[in-house]
Amino acid sequence: MAESIDVVVVGGGYAGVMAANRLTQRDDVTVTLINPRRTFVERIRLHQLVGGSDDAVVDYAKILADRVRLTVDTVTRIDAAGRHVELASGGTVGYDYLIYAVGSGSADPRVPGAAEHAHPLAGLEEAERLRPVIAGAPASAAVSVVGAGPAGIETAAELAEEGRTVTLVCGGVLGPYLHPRGRRAVAGRLARLGVTVLDGPDTRVTEVTRETVRLADGRELPSEVTVWTAGFGVPDLAARSGLSTDALGRLRTDETLTSVDDPRIVAAGDSAAPSDLPLRQGCQSAVQLGPQAAETVLSRIAGERPAPIGVGFAGQCLSLGRRFGVFQFSRRNDRAVSLYLGGRLGGRVKEVVCRSTVWQLAYEARKPGVRTWWSKDGKRAELLRAKQAEAPGTAGRAA
Repeated sequence: MAESIDVVVVGGGYAGVMAANRLTQRDDVTVTLINPRRTFVERIRLHQLVGGSDDAVVDYAKILADRVRLTVDTVTRIDAAGRHVELASGGTVGYDYLIYAVGSGSADPRVPGAAEHAHPLAGLEEAERLRPVIAGAPASAAVSVVGAGPAGIETAAELAEEGRTVTLVCGGVLGPYLHPRGRRAVAGRLARLGVTVLDGPDTRVTEVTRETVRLADGRELPSEVTVWTAGFGVPDLAARSGLSTDALGRLRTDETLTSVDDPRIVAAGDSAAPSDLPLRQGCQSAVQLGPQAAETVLSRIAGERPAPIGVGFAGQCLSLGRRFGVFQFSRRNDRAVSLYLGGRLGGRVKEVVCRSTVWQLAYEARKPGVRTWWSKDGKRAELLRAKQAEAPGTAGRAA
């Protein structure tokens, strides 16, 4: 009987689940998914959890292949030399290959008072702590949402639709990803919801107190509840384990998602920095990188040369309350174009995207390896060539 090959997937988010499911193509591969929670977190619904319209979790039994062993624990260290991971519970799990898919979370705000008085919103536990704070605040309480990316926009809209008095503090441009036409549509809907939008360079937050938010231009905003959505960070597991990371702490890999330090460690999702040209963080890239990380492992098991990654983008979708939204179309290389869908149609598209993302995970569990119809960006190779021309030898291995 052939000897089993053990693959450990660290992290049970979008990329980790897709990778774990894809690995079950081979009968001789034993897959262990290690995740600190017993349920899958729909991060793209965390603003709904805060608003009280969704719990933002899915049972792993619905999206994880039967052959994947779920271990509820936290990896505290990767011992690459010994090929095992150390767990918070005190145990260890050995591996032949490891997929690093720890995702992302809240970044250190590095703004005086923010850590003490603002409520981050990048993870389930943070959203669960914020929900009762919002629910317990008086209806007239001033709520400030700091950050003008998707999380900030969606949270501001969700709370305003509940009748809350909301100020969205952008610290720069509203929806920096958006095309100006899509940005105007978002701004218009926020205005109709009663959200006060403060944008421009002078709206950078310089201090947060228990009852105020202070801006770079000297303004002091009353804020009984301050929600912090500005920026994402990644866990420092790779750095703590002695693996090479970029400035943000993402695992440095080549174009096959293989660690530059160890061919048996492969990364996927928000915590990967392929060729020091990481892709936009989010589920859109994660559900593509997860299967491709698994394919790299499967290729190495088969003694074949892994293929370089290929990821394509369709755009960015935003919910603006429960019934309205904007879908901003983009080129495959993630550049926004003038075309967008707004209003109720945009809201329906956003909900379809949320549901279809979970469907993709479940489909991969049932039929691993069948889904390959993502449209790829053909311009990444040009970026790599330009990078190599500027700094030869720094773009990572080719295989």
